[in-house]
Parts: sequence; structure tokens; C-alpha cells
Amino acid sequence: MMIIMKDKVDYSLYLVTNSDNKSSDEFLKIIEESILGGVTVVQIREKNKPTIDFYKLSLEVKKITDNYDVPLIVNDRIDVAMSIDADGVHVGQNDLPADAVRTIIGNDKILGVSAATVSTAKKAEKDGADYIGTGAIYPTETKESACITMDYLKKIVDNVNIPIVAIGGLKENNIDKKLINTGIGGISVVSAIMNSDNPKIASELLKKKFDSTN
Repeated sequence: MMIIMKDKVDYSLYLVTNSDNKSSDEFLKIIEESILGGVTVVQIREKNKPTIDFYKLSLEVKKITDNYDVPLIVNDRIDVAMSIDADGVHVGQNDLPADAVRTIIGNDKILGVSAATVSTAKKAEKDGADYIGTGAIYPTETKESACITMDYLKKIVDNVNIPIVAIGGLKENNIDKKLINTGIGGISVVSAIMNSDNPKIASELLKKKFDSTN
């Protein structure tokens, strides 16, 4: 296993997991296939699982990401991230503040922060974030009216010195139309990979399409 150097992380294809309606074996296979297809970062995000189940599943995911030298980020749960020695943590605006998280996890771990405005993005960077997740780019089930314009996305990119990962409804057939020349560091996807019949091919297509926008 290589030691992940946080300043060298490639955020271009960032997978956020969702194990709903999947067995553990199916879930883990999707993650491995997606990495083989080009996923560069995996975030395990399982808000509905009891802590013990989340912990056990995270350990299994880490075996895969370690095997391929892909960073594993844990959503929200700093305790789980530290207990499995994950590569980092991702928090939102209603979670523990970024500067407090940085104090807990230390300087060597990756810290991601969700931020949808210039001011919150700049604060996250000041407080120790290594990258920003921002969106939504397209409507989703949970953010139907929270989309941002591409001009504003570019404004966020221009106001910070850390990578911006675009999130929200992104699929292989829609990322090139909006994201070209925005300067983002990557795209974050869930269903486009997790619900695909062929996660490896889906990842290959997403990676190719994103690379063509920059």
C-alpha cells in the first residue's frame, strides 16, 4: 500500500457510494469495478447504516481502495474515518466546522468540505480544506431547487486555490455541456456508477468525458 500524498490527489472522478438495495458483495464489486474503470477517489457515504455496520463496511471498502492506491474518504463520520485509518473525511456546512475537523484528523489527512457559495468556499479553504464539493449542477431528489449556474461555479473556482469537485445529477451524457472550461478539479457521481449495469464501463465513459472538458 502506498501512502496517499494529499497534495497529489486526482479528484477527476470522485465516487460517492450508496449501498441501498445492494448486498455487501454487490456493493464491493461495484467499487472495485469502478476503480478499474477510472474512479480516482472513493467517498463512503452511508447515512442510514448503524455505526457498527458502517464501520465494518468501511473496513471492507478500505481493503479495495488500499489495493489500488485510491484515497478513501469517509462522509461525516470522523470517528469511523479515524478508526479505520481512512485517507480523509468530508463534511458539510451543518457538520463539525472544518477547522475543528482539521484539529482532530491532523494535517496529513484529506479534508473535504461542501460549500455552495464563494464565501463558504473561501472559509473552508482558510479552515484547512483540501478540496471543495460544490453544486448542485443538476437537480437531484434532495436538491431540486438548489442548482448553481456555471458562471457562479467558475467564480467559486476563481476565488480559491484548492480543487473544486462538482456535484449533483452528473451523468455521462450531461457533463460536457455545462462544465467545459470551468476549471473544476473533478466531478462527483453516485447513481451514474452505483446504479449502472456495468460500473467499469460507466466509469471509463465518465472519466473520458470529464477529461475532454478540460
